[in-house]
Amino acid sequence: MYNHIRGRLIEKNPAYVVIEANGVGYQVNISLNTFSQLTNNESVLLYTHLVVRENEWILFGFSNQHERTTFRMLISVSGVGPNTARVILSSLSAKEVESAIMMENATLLTAIKGIGAKTAQRIVLDLKDKIGKNIASSSGLMDGLPSTARSEAISALEILGFNRLQIEKAVTKLLQNESELGVEEIVKKALKLL
Repeated sequence: MYNHIRGRLIEKNPAYVVIEANGVGYQVNISLNTFSQLTNNESVLLYTHLVVRENEWILFGFSNQHERTTFRMLISVSGVGPNTARVILSSLSAKEVESAIMMENATLLTAIKGIGAKTAQRIVLDLKDKIGKNIASSSGLMDGLPSTARSEAISALEILGFNRLQIEKAVTKLLQNESELGVEEIVKKALKLL
């Protein structure tokens, strides 16, 4: 529902920040990694994820989209809630979490407070393939094109209901031949290939 929030930093502590945007103060839960990235500048931008529960709405904020993506992958695992994912991202960076999962290092995850052996194994098993696909899709297949145009085209095609793996193959094939395409051109030409 909310992609990001930009506003004036009113309050900052290791667990949450308060950001005023257009006269409204938003309390945004953050990880320690995001806390360390925030400067004392008055203006801040956080990428957000909204968790809706029966009796409350909780907004989580991240200093970059990579951390938010890792958070979303973690909460997709059965038994890992948003607060547990925030604890994981407070103990390890998003890259360290991905590395631990790819190398099947459940021991590193169990060193985090509140993460038992079963939960760590479940995280590794559930996310290893997802993270592998994300790394493959972002590893040099974007040469010659800003990542935003490529990712926007892929998102648009996903919204249209196409399979992500097929979309990435089609877009990669297109960009190998014509690296200067804009988002609309990529989508139009990819539709012909799908």
